[in-house]
Amino acid sequence: MNILLVASAFNSLSQRLYAELSDHGHQVDVVLAAHGPDLVRAAAHELCPDLIVAPMLRTALPEDVWREHTCLIVHPGPPGDRGPSSLDWAIAGRAEQWGVTVLQAEAAMDAGAIWAAEPFPVPPVGKSDLYRNEASDAAVTAVLTAVQRYAEGDHKPLPQTDDSVTVVWRDRFRQERRRIDWERDDTETVLLKLRGADSQPGVLDDLLGREVFLHGGHPEDRLRGRPGALLARRAGAVCRATRDGAVWIPELRPRKNSGDPAPFRRPAASVLASYAPGLYLPEDPAPLELPPGRRTWTDIRYRQHGDVGFLTFSFPGGAMSTDQCRRLLAAYTEALTRPTRVLVLGGTRDFFSNGIHLNVVEAAPDPAQESWTNLNAIDDLVEAVLRTTDRLVVAALAGNAAAGGAMLALAADQVWCRTGVVLNPHYRRMGLYGSEFWTYSLPRRVGFEQAGRLTTEALPVSAATAGRLGLVDRLVSAAPRDFAAEVERLAAGLAAAPDLDRRLAEKAAARAADERERPLARYREDELARMHAVFFDPEAPYHALRSAFVRKTPGGSPRPLAAAPGDLR
Repeated sequence: MNILLVASAFNSLSQRLYAELSDHGHQVDVVLAAHGPDLVRAAAHELCPDLIVAPMLRTALPEDVWREHTCLIVHPGPPGDRGPSSLDWAIAGRAEQWGVTVLQAEAAMDAGAIWAAEPFPVPPVGKSDLYRNEASDAAVTAVLTAVQRYAEGDHKPLPQTDDSVTVVWRDRFRQERRRIDWERDDTETVLLKLRGADSQPGVLDDLLGREVFLHGGHPEDRLRGRPGALLARRAGAVCRATRDGAVWIPELRPRKNSGDPAPFRRPAASVLASYAPGLYLPEDPAPLELPPGRRTWTDIRYRQHGDVGFLTFSFPGGAMSTDQCRRLLAAYTEALTRPTRVLVLGGTRDFFSNGIHLNVVEAAPDPAQESWTNLNAIDDLVEAVLRTTDRLVVAALAGNAAAGGAMLALAADQVWCRTGVVLNPHYRRMGLYGSEFWTYSLPRRVGFEQAGRLTTEALPVSAATAGRLGLVDRLVSAAPRDFAAEVERLAAGLAAAPDLDRRLAEKAAARAADERERPLARYREDELARMHAVFFDPEAPYHALRSAFVRKTPGGSPRPLAAAPGDLR
């Protein structure tokens, strides 16, 4: 069928549904509702879709559109659930199970007939992690079921007036409910509130006399202090005392009306440093390998099981700043000193990497220079992976990867990917040519013609399609909570393979042959020359696109599958 996706943003779920529906043979287009109802009307009129699917909407569909077309709304709540903050209520209520419901659009919010529904478990993770993983898996299953039922033509959707449906209206989850009482709330209550708002909208709070939103929260088992007091910093995060413990908060977002020129999420310590340059918070470094029984936060960890090393990292939003890239490179270098035959890279859940940290770049005094510094830092990391020849390196993608983060994965010898992952192995939609040795890594996997198509068309790629193209070596069919254990099992088998020595010898020989044909330094030099020209050109589209992305203002095309901006020939 011809299917039109209408979404407020081309976010992770919208991209995944685009990729999955395309894999099932449907012709899919996308229009962004954030650009206004008239553009939604125009797209519906122009494309005359057989079906409209709305994966993520912050505003209602125009009435004339849902009256003239069958429109299916993807609601992140179980059948009968209504309201704009469903996942927030699920987390706050400590629900063990929730669901996704596909409804037909009508005048009342979330009141339409039910075409499909799918339950999912609710682990103790942040809302954005839950949304991109368990909820996303359920949404894809429900949408594919609903689309198939609609295509067959004989399914009658279940009205919510049916006795089997219990209707529950849940109001918007406002900041009053999220507020942390540092004197009274225990650590688990604080963490629950932080998890329920980790990406959006954050928890509004007062720090150093400024109103800021807190993003993300992790427990700390040793540091203690007066409730609400700032205790330490680590890897850009700050530690704050609770009534009975402490929590790590990785990011802060200044309130828009605060006068801060950078009112968007960025590392917490840097935000506080801009407010109080003389503020002293002691650095509390965490060891790369945490002792058994510790309950603390760090964004980079290493552990070893037999001949397999696991270098795990988890950065908010998948973005990697200059500091994060340098620390990850230092950890990688340390991991190479350990006696292992296989080294696995990647987090246990959620994003693998999305490349350079555009929020940190946007907040920098000189964004062009910070872009350049950040890019060189991630290039150093990718080059270190490419030059590793004494062991097999596996990139294990529990979650999505894009741009330089996708190329970091492709630098490994093998890419293992959870089946729910979406890859965006391109840069054009940010007006960039790209670096991270993509001109070496991408063609060697998929060929020059396919590499050109992927980077020029700049479309999301499902895990299944990535496997068919050769971007991914192994698809791991596992629930989000089971992915890490399955990767550990597979890695142990790889390390014990009788032909591993032969494979390592072949790897070293191939790297040496490639280096003789064209040194990695040449790839890097050529890519960086193109990127330098963009970064330091104030008229380059990259700067406006980056600012719009970071500040969440409508930018780019209202039809995100249209040609990407910038002449990068």
